[in-house]
Amino acid sequence: MRIAFDVSPLSHPRTGVGNYIRGSLRGLTEAASGAHEIVAFAPTSPWGKGFLASSLDGVPVERRVVTLPFAHAWRTAWSRLAWPPLERFLGRFDALHFWDWMYPPQRGGVRATTIHDLVPLRFPEWTTGRTRRMHAAKYRNATRTCDVIFANSRYTAAEAQDLLGVEPARLRVAHPGVDERFRPDGARADLGRPYVLTVATLEPRKNLETLLDAHALLDGELALAVVGAAGWGKQPRLEREGVIRLGYVADDELARLYRGAAVVVYPSRFEGFGMPIVEAMACGTPCVASSHPSLDEASGDAAVRADPEDAGAFARGIERALAERDALVARGLAHAPRFSWRGVGEAFLAGYAEAA
Repeated sequence: MRIAFDVSPLSHPRTGVGNYIRGSLRGLTEAASGAHEIVAFAPTSPWGKGFLASSLDGVPVERRVVTLPFAHAWRTAWSRLAWPPLERFLGRFDALHFWDWMYPPQRGGVRATTIHDLVPLRFPEWTTGRTRRMHAAKYRNATRTCDVIFANSRYTAAEAQDLLGVEPARLRVAHPGVDERFRPDGARADLGRPYVLTVATLEPRKNLETLLDAHALLDGELALAVVGAAGWGKQPRLEREGVIRLGYVADDELARLYRGAAVVVYPSRFEGFGMPIVEAMACGTPCVASSHPSLDEASGDAAVRADPEDAGAFARGIERALAERDALVARGLAHAPRFSWRGVGEAFLAGYAEAA
């Protein structure tokens, strides 16, 4: 097969979705083993070109990147006008896989996409108006036109059936993988004192306020380290005693922070999957996660679970994770290898082939 793979979202600093796209592209090249041709394409702004090049560094694919001013407006117009077809730029292909930012028109071949979560439909108050508009248009197009729709969890696949009416026959689950840099051996971060770590873009859905309240209930020996760029909406109150704000960090530093943490805490109210949970486990660190069922697959039986609206429950969860550290680490190290990017690539290839 010749596979056209949209990499437009990689023209911004990578967070969860960007990490999934990059990881799945690497996994697809591994699974293809040279038997299939993969073309990574994107219209991007001059500002985003550097981020895109960095994300694709070392990934053995053909690149078709077009630099445009006002790239977002071009992507939106191209998707809505449904012309010209992608073949005009890439030539013939057998499968197209697109993501959240655009839904390019095509003349033929398998049409595929991935849904990471349905937060804009399920909880619109936790997203911006622009996000709701952009994703709603993508959901409508995907439901109407895609031969195969991948979801990053069984939970998200069920949401696609419930909220979008996608038939089960068109749905495939492709859980995220864990990058090889997230492993128990390696350097550990030293923040000058023991710390609890949380990793999330700072926005209401990520529920940092509850974690801050939980941290205040602890005995004061543990700092709270917060990794993540500012998002939208009311920002959590991080300027307080014992809280270390680290902002956005690169993956190598994130791995060191995971390994150095006493506990990793993920209090999100709702996720498509919850990648930091598995990354922390792969680094040999116990994890306390929200008890919302959208995090069940990431957590397995290896995380302490707590009510996302109950600060006391999270404080008790952190204390339990410290007390049961050895058992939780062992279960986490057994759970994390179930998730690989090559597995995602194999799921994609199987889905394209079945749809074809």
